[in-house]
Amino acid sequence: MFKKIIDILFFLNKTAQDHYKVLKRNIIIIMLLITILPLVTMIVINYFQYKSHLKSQIIAPLYAMADKTKHSFELFLDQRLAIIRFISTTYSFENLSNEQNIKKILISLKKEWRGFVDIGLINSQGELVSYAGPYSLLGKNYSEQISFQETQIKGRYISNVFLGYRKYPHIVIAVQHLTDTGQTWVLRATIDTDFFDALILSMGLSRQTDAFLINKNGILQTNSLYYGNTLEKCFLDLSKLNLRSSNFEGTDDKNKKVIIASSAFSIADYILVIVQPQSVALKSWYALKTEMVIIFLISLAIIIFAILKMTSVLIKRIKTSDEHRENVLTELQHAQKLSSIGRLAAGVAHEINNPLAIINEKAGLMSDLIGLSKDFDKKSKFIDLTCAILNSVDRCRKITHRLLGFSKRIDIKIEPININQIINEVLDFLEKEILYRKIDINLILSDSLVLIESDHGQIQQVVLNLLSNASAAVEDFGWIKIETKNIDNGGISVKISDNGCGIPEDIIKNIFDPFFSTKKGKGTGLGLSISYGIIKKLGGQISVESKPGKGAVFTFELPQKPIELEAING
Repeated sequence: MFKKIIDILFFLNKTAQDHYKVLKRNIIIIMLLITILPLVTMIVINYFQYKSHLKSQIIAPLYAMADKTKHSFELFLDQRLAIIRFISTTYSFENLSNEQNIKKILISLKKEWRGFVDIGLINSQGELVSYAGPYSLLGKNYSEQISFQETQIKGRYISNVFLGYRKYPHIVIAVQHLTDTGQTWVLRATIDTDFFDALILSMGLSRQTDAFLINKNGILQTNSLYYGNTLEKCFLDLSKLNLRSSNFEGTDDKNKKVIIASSAFSIADYILVIVQPQSVALKSWYALKTEMVIIFLISLAIIIFAILKMTSVLIKRIKTSDEHRENVLTELQHAQKLSSIGRLAAGVAHEINNPLAIINEKAGLMSDLIGLSKDFDKKSKFIDLTCAILNSVDRCRKITHRLLGFSKRIDIKIEPININQIINEVLDFLEKEILYRKIDINLILSDSLVLIESDHGQIQQVVLNLLSNASAAVEDFGWIKIETKNIDNGGISVKISDNGCGIPEDIIKNIFDPFFSTKKGKGTGLGLSISYGIIKKLGGQISVESKPGKGAVFTFELPQKPIELEAING
């Protein structure tokens, strides 16, 4: 039965510990969900919002630069086209046919306008009838060339970049002139593309950013930093480029993520393309993303730390509250048990006291009669026997008096006592057993121990019970150590330790319960309960520490004076 009770208590204790672990885990999970989910949601929303906003803010200037530079190119080309048209309307066919006149015009063009290489006059049959420039092109027929045909149809023409006779990249600008008589002729000029490279350099792009011109067939019109040279096919996938302008994200042939901005010319078949690595274009975004991640991780760490700390404190307080409540309930149950035993003991003592009174009366009468009678054989023996009866009766009265200690109505005799003296008295009582078993008694008694006001007899009973238990726990040749000292509140502390068998952890909580014994049927289980009740009545505290095989330590503390004598008395 006792083993079953111990098993139940152990199971309940284990269940309680698991309960706190589950409660702590659930609180942590709930608090994490409540705090982290909104944080993560906010971070994710802000992440995509900032990303979209920053991309637009970063890509927009790139496109604006492409469009602005495109306008510079167009202005350059439009100016040269306007000059050629102005010459064709200012001079007649005859004037332009004069070699000296057209040379003067070329000199003037080179002086005032950058880029011009040569100029020539082509009649309606496509024959070059007049030419000024570094090459021998006079008499060349252009009727089969696209430049002449396009000029005849549209009235003007700006060619793609090509090499031609010069073996150097250049373009052709041509305009058609219609006279009043219906005669047509074409004025044609060649312009080198050095200015194209100069315009691109003037954009002030970073070293990792590439800018170049292509035609609508994907042929490079200028050198590219990464994707080929002039008149080569650009191997960057530009399929997403439209005929006007665009910007998009893509991947180049080296699998590098890039941002591409483009702007198409209106007066020529050119497209200005700017290619910038995402690592450069989105540098500020990557920095912001890193900061956001760091802030999130720091916030997450702080939240988790705070939750764990708060949960630990909360669980600790709940556990402390539960333990306090359990201790209060235990104290109440213990008090109820002691009260029940006290009432039982009071009844038993009352029933015993009546026959004891009769025995005491009759024994006293016998003693008086023997004393008054004449001398007879063995008179002294009869006197000794009656004295023994009276002593036994007195002893029984003391025992019943101690039984009445469980009753709240028992009176306690408060007087100044020296705890060291009581310890020595008890040791004298146990001297024979201690000597017989050769138990080593180690006394560490304070010389400056204060006198306390308490009940001498009941304190003696406590010390006797504790020393008896210690003596029963140790083997022969074992040891018992007794220490006394003053404590801060003005009272005293008594510690009784031994090297006995110790008390198992699963039953140490029940050590002060009435009828609970570790002596396996040899004890009543009342000694420690009586001691506990006495110490509590006297306003003190008693505790035990023990591990199996390492002995036990019983410590009780008593105030210098009971706080309320009325409370002690009843």
